[in-house]
Amino acid sequence: QVESLYPRPGWVELDPEVLWSQFVGVIKEAVQAAGLHMRQIAGLGISTQRATFITWHKKTGKPFHNFISWQDVRSAELVNSWNKSLLLKVIHIIFTVLHFLTGSDRYLAPSFLTFSTQQTSMKLSWVFKNIYEAEEAARKNDCCFGTVDTWLLYRLTKGSVYATDYSNASATGVFEPFTKCWNPTLCNLLSIPMSIYPPVKDTSFNFGSADCEIFGVPIPIMAMVADQQSAMFGECCFQPGDVKLTMGTGGFWNVNTGQQLFASRRGLYPLIGWKIGEEVVYLVEGCMSDIGTAIRWAQDINLFTSVDETEKMAWSIVDSQGVCFVPDFQVSVNDPVLCASFMGLKPSTTRNHLVRAILESVAFRNKQLHDTIVQKVRIPLQTIRADGGVSNNSFVMQMTSDLINKRIEKPANADMSSLGAAFLAGLASGFWTDKEQLKKLRQVEAVFEPQKDSKEYKPAMDTWLQAVKRSQH
Repeated sequence: QVESLYPRPGWVELDPEVLWSQFVGVIKEAVQAAGLHMRQIAGLGISTQRATFITWHKKTGKPFHNFISWQDVRSAELVNSWNKSLLLKVIHIIFTVLHFLTGSDRYLAPSFLTFSTQQTSMKLSWVFKNIYEAEEAARKNDCCFGTVDTWLLYRLTKGSVYATDYSNASATGVFEPFTKCWNPTLCNLLSIPMSIYPPVKDTSFNFGSADCEIFGVPIPIMAMVADQQSAMFGECCFQPGDVKLTMGTGGFWNVNTGQQLFASRRGLYPLIGWKIGEEVVYLVEGCMSDIGTAIRWAQDINLFTSVDETEKMAWSIVDSQGVCFVPDFQVSVNDPVLCASFMGLKPSTTRNHLVRAILESVAFRNKQLHDTIVQKVRIPLQTIRADGGVSNNSFVMQMTSDLINKRIEKPANADMSSLGAAFLAGLASGFWTDKEQLKKLRQVEAVFEPQKDSKEYKPAMDTWLQAVKRSQH
């Protein structure tokens, strides 16, 4: 876990050199811990955080700034001015007409396009408006853009390979999933030069080899994949309708939509899951911020000592006694001044009530996203598989199962992003020959079946929804 830097309020950065040294260190430690030698490694798969990016000088390799995190909100003013602009309203009208005339889903998303601080596009626009060196280099075709995967590949190969994959590219919001290329219209709109983007390769693919000096031997880099898509692959969610629920720092619901690419709907957006040869698998994603973030914050202010205590604290009381927690430490897309808050506090409120309210908020948000997916994605949901650190919390898992009235599987290994990258690298290197072999490797640790009628939660959820409403604006 690379420590985030906060140079100014709302700015969230990662030091590229620290990230690089920790990345190399983790690989060396893992190989050593497994009792292996580097020469025994058949291939390396890289799974990384999405939408966090950096720009650097093509000739010197020197970064123009630190990594700008997906959580960074420095572009908030830019986002607000664009969302209120007359030009965006005109774009909405044009694409609404095009969608009406053609019926093509390709024109649906731009018809209600709104920008957010989480999108790479707005932060990139900020970079070229505020960092002169980057703007000058781009004019001379000397500026490179890369998400974390691209930067690591560039460093591993000592600058000889510059590329990304379809899963990472599609998560930036600058890549057009319908045409499978960087979006020139959006870049022209935001004055982002098209020359900065890397070539896009298959997810499971031989990207070249790590330089001998780094690990002592050249190790083939056989896969690059974004973390949520990687977790989906690690969970073996290979069939349309398979659902992956990751609960880590944030929460992500991903639905495999097979070869069908759904246009963005409010609250849901399309992604490329992975591309392996001719096979392209699409996903629909809904996300929520501040799951692990909120739990870590609660630990930092001493509501509990260990995360393991939280489920016992929540189970120890019958309800939260009307206490509600509204999670939003990050700037919201729809409401930039929505704030995280507790409501319904009383003299009788204990730490247990506060902790239960935090965990309940996770389950309530899961219910909201599940219902949105059921309503808007026209594919029957099949298996639901959960991963991420918060999936180890039985209270959240059971309450979510009750609320959505569906069975949820939890794997033995909660870190599915690493496993997905390994699976993809293994397929590319011939270690495994097909996905059927991967399915046999799945290990389920626990299964959560609905135990209570979801209607029993209605009063508590209604109160929580009122609390969310009170926190807005």
